[in-house]
Amino acid sequence: MKDFYDVVIVGGGHNGLVAAAYLAQSGLSTLILEQQSHTGGAAVSERVFPGVDARLSRYSYLVSLLPDKIAADLGLNLELRSRAVASYTPVRRSGRDVGLMVERPEGAGTRDSFRALTGSEAEYKAWTDFYGSVSSLAAAVAPTLLEPLQPAADLRSRVDGALWDELIERPLGEAVERRFADDTVRGVVATDGVIGTFAGLHDESLIQNKCFLYHLIGNGTGEWRVPVGGMGAVTDALAAAARRAGAAVVTNAAVTAVEADGTRGSVTWLGGDGERSVDCSWVLSNVAPSTLAALRGQTGVEKPEGSQLKINLLLRHLPALKSGDDPARAFAGTFHIDEDYSQLETAYRSAAGGELPAVPPSEVYCHSLTDPSILSPDLVASGHHTLTVFGVHFPARLFASDNDSARAESARRVLAGLESYLAEPLEDCIARDADGNLCIEAKTPYDIEESVGMPGGHIFHGDLQWPWATDPSDAGRWGTETDVANLLICGSGARRGGAVSGLGGHNAAMTILTR
Repeated sequence: MKDFYDVVIVGGGHNGLVAAAYLAQSGLSTLILEQQSHTGGAAVSERVFPGVDARLSRYSYLVSLLPDKIAADLGLNLELRSRAVASYTPVRRSGRDVGLMVERPEGAGTRDSFRALTGSEAEYKAWTDFYGSVSSLAAAVAPTLLEPLQPAADLRSRVDGALWDELIERPLGEAVERRFADDTVRGVVATDGVIGTFAGLHDESLIQNKCFLYHLIGNGTGEWRVPVGGMGAVTDALAAAARRAGAAVVTNAAVTAVEADGTRGSVTWLGGDGERSVDCSWVLSNVAPSTLAALRGQTGVEKPEGSQLKINLLLRHLPALKSGDDPARAFAGTFHIDEDYSQLETAYRSAAGGELPAVPPSEVYCHSLTDPSILSPDLVASGHHTLTVFGVHFPARLFASDNDSARAESARRVLAGLESYLAEPLEDCIARDADGNLCIEAKTPYDIEESVGMPGGHIFHGDLQWPWATDPSDAGRWGTETDVANLLICGSGARRGGAVSGLGGHNAAMTILTR
């Protein structure tokens, strides 16, 4: 430890590690302070169930927004695999159990699946037209994410103006309802607007539109890929890059105060050897903006509210489906449960009214179908698989009075929704740990806040923002600046933060290196 560093980074999540690696590579002395005993934040792989050798991506679980350029710049030893299927949606319609299968890449099977569900090819044509247009928007926006903020007008000039108005100026629900007729197809499209974001599809704030955009612009394709070795492999690679570049990393360091006056900074923390402070030229905050405000002694800053239920499971085998479709294909992509458009809106209204959704929408994916390395050879040989379930429209307010009871009931409802599409009891498929307990773990927003320090359990540290300059005066800035010149936000709370992207870390580093 030194008494002075060029840069001190508060928080050792993935963005802090990205920033540290870039800054240390450039010759700046860099210190990371992490409260937990390990780096990685919410992007970690952990053995969740006692006596079971399965390393689950406990919180964050897929990668899309991490630019390939960051991986190349930092020399990351990391493999991201494409999933064999984009999505599968089980549906019971007219007394029949069927499923909508979207292949990757899409082909005749996808078209046939749309026809079998809807009775014509009209919805498939609407689907290809819509996502063809969205891909042009993604191709225009993605390259700007690693550059200073572009004026909104400049980006609008590079894409179809009508599409811009449709997705950027008006509520997402209007576009979905105008372009698609089938309730299930509408829901599959709309769900990308409410993952981790509590909003109705016609919300005038447009936070659902912003969430939708972030889910579809990663590397210009929007593909969500599986990190080989689990999410921990991503942050392990970043930590190795930071250390290799010369950054110092201190864990078990609970930061208690941050000071910055525009030219000098100071960070104080509690560790195993008591309270310590270090001075620096720059302070980078990888914690949520509301947490940073508290560390600066500011009061009256509202804490964000997360909205999700995360359930991790280990299965003895994949369950058979009532539709008869192959579970190894159905669960290989995103498996949508009760996410018809009308079901999304009904669940939102229930939650906004203070009630747990009776039929909660959720989505599931099976990491081990794409990457079995997270399981021991014995588990792989015996047919075990992981399942990750992400329940939407579970705002923190629903768990405020009794987190334990609400967690149990929410998990029961979500898993009952999954079981309603299965041809066998779900419990019969779930493995048991060394103590004989079912391998099920559920995390509410309050649990996530307690475990990884995200205020309100908000997975984006707060509502997402448009990834361009909405105010002309912000054009040319990096979206990491605060009210103090040498205090920057490098985490998910940066303008282009959110998800496992490294964008906040890269852009904070560039704020310093290009000044």
